[in-house]
Amino acid sequence: MSVCLVAGAGGFIGGHLVRRLLDEGHYVRAVDIKPREDWWQWHKEKNIENISCADLRLQNISMGVCRGMQYAYNLACDMGGMGFIENNKAACMLSVLINTHLLQAAKKYGIERYFYASSACVYAADKQNQLDMPALKESDAYPAMPEDGYGWEKLFSERMCRHFTEDYGLETRVARFHNVYGPHGSWRGGREKAPAAICRKVIEAGCNLEDNYPSIEIWGDGTQQRSFMWIDDCIDGIRKLMDSDVTEPINIGSNEMVSINRLFAEVQNIAKLNLGRFYDESKPKGVRGRSSDNTMILDRLGWEPTTPLSVGLKKTYKWIEEQVKANG
Repeated sequence: MSVCLVAGAGGFIGGHLVRRLLDEGHYVRAVDIKPREDWWQWHKEKNIENISCADLRLQNISMGVCRGMQYAYNLACDMGGMGFIENNKAACMLSVLINTHLLQAAKKYGIERYFYASSACVYAADKQNQLDMPALKESDAYPAMPEDGYGWEKLFSERMCRHFTEDYGLETRVARFHNVYGPHGSWRGGREKAPAAICRKVIEAGCNLEDNYPSIEIWGDGTQQRSFMWIDDCIDGIRKLMDSDVTEPINIGSNEMVSINRLFAEVQNIAKLNLGRFYDESKPKGVRGRSSDNTMILDRLGWEPTTPLSVGLKKTYKWIEEQVKANG
């Protein structure tokens, strides 16, 4: 049994990671800035210590939670979908304090291995400015031109991990996530990402079929492309990476490029509805085209995400439908 810190445990990916670690028999110290009632998952097994309202941007808090841990997983940051990160650049940048202080604490207390959750937002903008662009390989992060705010914070924090490894011998692992989706995460309120937002909009439109022609709003022109990774694949990737000897940042994401229009069509099919759509190109829409080149992860880990979008969306849709009904 290992003793693990999960920072950001009250969030979407963090909550699923805690569940996996507990299922594997590890002891988990689960930490988040949110109060208990705002955690997406709150686990109660005997092998867990839940710490809420812990601001890891403060050095003394980060030091306290790392004491006595063997492994640290840093998924804590202030983030959301494009609507959030394009309008909260300063708040996103302040997450650099979390990683900085946790790395300092990991060094001080002899953490055996440290995981950092980075993002595809680190990739250079000129590699993503057209449709049907080649999939992003790890070297495409340089020369640096990441997403303003959030992307710069992630890229800088990656460098911090690298230099703590080089200068202090701290074992670090860095994953660049590509659009993770699934249940037990933001589905309304402005932080939700495209799969959850479209599921919610379709469900809400389905509740108003008395309208002559119910329709939903799509941000951008609908042709922009992304890849979407099912949450269980993401957790598999994290665990495989932590158990590996891969010290460079590595993609964890699907290589299937999907337009937002196709994403809407998939959700509409799940709902068995025929809805209209209208486009608002004034809203944040991000880069034109992005997907994950999985050459490195296949070579180094012998694995890549495999869950089809249609399978993951059905499960996500069902969970969000339950949330919409429960919240009236």
